Amino acid sequence: MPESPCLVIDLNRVRANYRALHAALPTARIRFAVKASPVPEIIRLLNDEGAEFDVASIGEIELCIAQGVDPAVMCYGNPIKKASQIATAYAAGVRRYAFDTEDDLERIAEHAPGSEVECRFLASAPASQTPFGTKFGCAPGEAVHLLVRANDLGLKVVGPYFHVGSQQLDPIAWKIGIEQAAAITEALAVKDIPVTAVNIGGGLPISYADAAPGIDELGTVIAHAAATLLPEHTHLVVEPGRALVGNTGVIHAEVVNVRTAPDGRRWVYLDIGRYNGMAETENEYIAYRFQTDRDADPMDEVVIAGPTCDGDDVLYQRTRVLLPTTLRAGDSVRILETGAYTASYSSVSFNGFPPLTVHVSGAERE
Repeated sequence: MPESPCLVIDLNRVRANYRALHAALPTARIRFAVKASPVPEIIRLLNDEGAEFDVASIGEIELCIAQGVDPAVMCYGNPIKKASQIATAYAAGVRRYAFDTEDDLERIAEHAPGSEVECRFLASAPASQTPFGTKFGCAPGEAVHLLVRANDLGLKVVGPYFHVGSQQLDPIAWKIGIEQAAAITEALAVKDIPVTAVNIGGGLPISYADAAPGIDELGTVIAHAAATLLPEHTHLVVEPGRALVGNTGVIHAEVVNVRTAPDGRRWVYLDIGRYNGMAETENEYIAYRFQTDRDADPMDEVVIAGPTCDGDDVLYQRTRVLLPTTLRAGDSVRILETGAYTASYSSVSFNGFPPLTVHVSGAERE
């Protein structure tokens, strides 16, 4: 086994996930959220499968181009970007941009003239496991105004865009978003501005310690809402990250120490923590599953912490996690369903610990 800690990605499972999503939403364009797992082999595989790519920075654009991705299938989906970044993306060949403010729209018009644009609005969806709050998205009524303004600026209006929050467990969230997108579409039609696509964002969940709705159930709700609410010939765009790669990765870690604290609670310290891969344990939003070679032994509750000197580098102290009572320093621990938002969240060198190493298994091409 490679050095610990490390993340191992199963490329065959990435491919299977992509094809399952395509089968569930056969008419939707699948745009991979590169931020979830910016691994070159994953990008090349999905490019071969026909995916598009949601990029959040110039670095992700350059990464995709280096893997042979045509900039024409990229969308600069981050609504927070400098004029210089828009200009650089446009020079690289990117011709689709998302925005949610008039300032950003005007920067796009100036530095990426004639490009296609999607306006992100804040959908009235139920809270997800890792919500965005109000950081992104304008009011739906404002989206109408901004898309009219985009048309006046000579940009090509694609349509409205929403995101129901990461790890969204309620399928009705997408129905609500599509209903609001349909109202925006109708308001634009009155002004003779056709909408060609509605971007329903990401947020498609996977099962961690608790089960999540399956892709078939989600696909049924989304497809029915689109068919009944949106004008004919309006395409869907879906931007999965976690749904394509989350269950494809396993982190291989090692126990550094086991301790009983003065309050009697047992603590297990791993060589991976909040700053080198486990960022999504913040607020214990995501409850990963653990495996060890001692799982046949008696189990008891533990607090799980990372290896740094930071007091916040604690993964789980409220979530009920059971690990073998015989666990000791040097034992291996496997953290399951860790293919998304682990290596990409890993810090450069906090406390001198290196970023999480990534290895792949399986074939990029069949």
